[in-house]
Amino acid sequence: MSNKVLIVTGDGAEVLEVYYPYFRLLEEGYEAVIASPAKKVLNTVVHDFIDGWDTYTEKPAHQLPSHIGFADVDPSEYAGLIIPGGRAPEYIRMNAELPRIVQHFLDADKPVGAICHGAQVFLALEDQSYFQGRTMTCYTATRPEIERLGALYAEDTLHTDGKLVSGHAWPDLPGFMREFLRLCREDRAARSAAEDESLAV
Repeated sequence: MSNKVLIVTGDGAEVLEVYYPYFRLLEEGYEAVIASPAKKVLNTVVHDFIDGWDTYTEKPAHQLPSHIGFADVDPSEYAGLIIPGGRAPEYIRMNAELPRIVQHFLDADKPVGAICHGAQVFLALEDQSYFQGRTMTCYTATRPEIERLGALYAEDTLHTDGKLVSGHAWPDLPGFMREFLRLCREDRAARSAAEDESLAV
């Protein structure tokens, strides 16, 4: 079974939402692979709130080298998928290679985690029936995208529906990664047991 997890992102990713999952995956012994439209050094950002502003502010954060471009990703090599938020989702979803990557994880029923604006990526899929009747959460300003997918918007800031875990924003990362890693462990155990059973027949 694969021990690799794919993180799809790009310039403008919220720094905590990409670094936190990346390091947590490494800490747990997974090979975390960061993919972007093209292999490059990405520029992450900090989103925060200031009194008097109706929305968040944005400031430059750490640089982050990606490991692979979307065109070179074979999603069958990965056990799970994480989609960080920030501004990256609004433009990486325009990349022609991204839908096939995301669709693989949904078709194969592998763990998928989307946090904050990450759910915007799902709108790039031609078939959005994956989300009909499911429940997800996201940053409040992204609620219309969730509902356009045909999903129910969860008011709670962390929600798990089957193998899809979604989070509101970076303060929810501890629970988000706890749930995602739990799904990965359970999925690995189930697939290993099914493989053993098929070999025994």
